Amino acid sequence: MLLVESLTSAYGRIEVLHHVSIEVRAAEIAALVGANGAGKTTLLRAISGVQPTTAGSIRFEGKPIEKMPSYARVALGITQVPEGRQLFAPLSVEDNLKLGAWSRRAADLTPDLERAYALFPVLASLRKKQAGALSGGQQQMLAIARALMAKPRLLLLDEPSMGLAPILVDQTLETIRELKSEGLTILLVEQNARAALAIADRAYVLETGRITLSGTAAEIRFDPRVREAYLGI
Repeated sequence: MLLVESLTSAYGRIEVLHHVSIEVRAAEIAALVGANGAGKTTLLRAISGVQPTTAGSIRFEGKPIEKMPSYARVALGITQVPEGRQLFAPLSVEDNLKLGAWSRRAADLTPDLERAYALFPVLASLRKKQAGALSGGQQQMLAIARALMAKPRLLLLDEPSMGLAPILVDQTLETIRELKSEGLTILLVEQNARAALAIADRAYVLETGRITLSGTAAEIRFDPRVREAYLGI
């Protein structure tokens, strides 16, 4: 579904991605793990179109998209849940959800809202509450639900477990598994390598802007270098 080949990206004169190549197959979870500053968020931003690239290609379902603006990529079916949630804090939960469907303005959103509330029941009771007043876990639920309102085929998830209590991390991972079981394709960026590799099908290790390891999640999980550097074993 997604093929990234020899992609480079820079902030000013500082190149942060160096010829990165990854692939994500339909209906699978691909995990991208690595330390802070490795370039994981930059790669997601490049795929979603909010970070410029300087070389390489990005193909979505065979179509080159590296020159497309971000809104056109959303229309194709690529949606990102950004690091830090980035909700519209003064607006209500329901207004945030509706804004997630901005590219579908003519559509009846009632079924999609009902699905969001079924996936995250706590949001239904908070639908009129300001997003900025939610707890961290509730905000993460809202950020994921808002992205789903665009009806994506590829969901880019950036650090969904960041700042969450362990029980909420487990709930978030279970939700990701459920979305995959429904056929959604997911590219997961996660500093918690143990959690990411537990649910992923495919995995990549990104270090200082370069892919240093790739394979099935099981292969990466049991690689001695990964176990020592990222799993504390």
